[in-house]
Amino acid sequence: MTFIMLVLFTLSGAKCNKADHDPTIKSIFLELETEFPQILQDLEKYEVQLRYTQINLDKDKNLKFDNFDYRVDSLQYFYPASMVKMPIAFLALEKLEMIQASGYNVSIDTPIKFGKGISPQTSFSIDETAKDSVITLRHLINRVFAVSDNNAYNRLYEFVGRDDINNALRAKDFFNHSRIISRVGVSGFDYEDNAFANPFEFYNEHGEIYAEIVRKSTNDFRSDLVKGSFKGVAYIDSEGELIKEAFDMRDKNFVSISDLEACLQRIIYPEYFQEENRFQLSEYHYSFLRHSMARLPKEHLYPKYDQEKYYDGYVKFFMFGDNKNEIPDHIRIFNKVGYAYGTLTDCAFIVDHKYNLAFFLTATIHVNENQIFNDGVYEYEDLGIPFLASLGRKIYEYELSRERPKYDLSRFKLKFNKAFYPR
Repeated sequence: MTFIMLVLFTLSGAKCNKADHDPTIKSIFLELETEFPQILQDLEKYEVQLRYTQINLDKDKNLKFDNFDYRVDSLQYFYPASMVKMPIAFLALEKLEMIQASGYNVSIDTPIKFGKGISPQTSFSIDETAKDSVITLRHLINRVFAVSDNNAYNRLYEFVGRDDINNALRAKDFFNHSRIISRVGVSGFDYEDNAFANPFEFYNEHGEIYAEIVRKSTNDFRSDLVKGSFKGVAYIDSEGELIKEAFDMRDKNFVSISDLEACLQRIIYPEYFQEENRFQLSEYHYSFLRHSMARLPKEHLYPKYDQEKYYDGYVKFFMFGDNKNEIPDHIRIFNKVGYAYGTLTDCAFIVDHKYNLAFFLTATIHVNENQIFNDGVYEYEDLGIPFLASLGRKIYEYELSRERPKYDLSRFKLKFNKAFYPR
């Protein structure tokens, strides 16, 4: 047994908690060290952070979250990639309800189109993957969670706007050092360009119902407190040239492990939080979001996804990401993943109805052996995803073995009826 494993949960300034004294938790990582010695023996290189959260009950039978942290540091930068899509989806429905409260007859199924305000913005009024090619918030959010669609996220980002995104999240008593400041997967937008949100319009057969013009964010949410924003030894620039300098990520999105989990928990168990710290959503929208996060690509109608390409574990890294096996019907994973620039992240709530089991797990790992960014050469399939899948299985097996409370998981027994089909 190596010394590094004995102190696993106290590295990098992580505060002590019950994980430091739990031999079963330590044994999980001893097994991981056997499978992935290169990762566990070079922790800083692979930038692993994880939080495993048990769901327990206190003496009064109230819900209680018990965190087990490994190298979690809210000020240590990692590129979240598509993880930012999760809070944006939640905020889009919160904004929709604000518009409804102002007296406008709009819903998650009201057609919406996006105009082009200033360059390099583009318009978006027809989506051939949607029913009747009509864009709705329901369809965009389902695309975000089903296959992590970049354009769907970018349109939700434009719908909410950068100032409102960050202010709304910080108002919920978290997100103080995290930031969502840009679109993803689209070229031509710099930090200033991303300050401008496209105009959009809700409409029906009679014309416009509600619209907003181009909006410009005026706040600077970048933080000098975040550490490690310069990555690697070189990068490929937009012209395809190799630049032998560290890759500067100061103008990119960042969401910490703890903030990712806090965001997801507010949708899974909103009652755990004070009213003012929740997303202000109807029960219908809460339920829809849970359905959308847990839904597998094969369970969608619009579009109908190719199951060979979009297999069950396609965006479910924990437990199933390293194989194409079907996920058993009694297991549901409510999650969002992200992967880019060699960084893989998953934030999940995992439920097994057969064994009355539930837990949260959030983790990130960086697999970029040559330390060159934007060259497309990363060890996702060979190392990163297998590590996260194995981690998920080991935590799941531990949950099976531990004494845990009798949960009421009825809200997570999802039935994919017509109420939650996208247009």
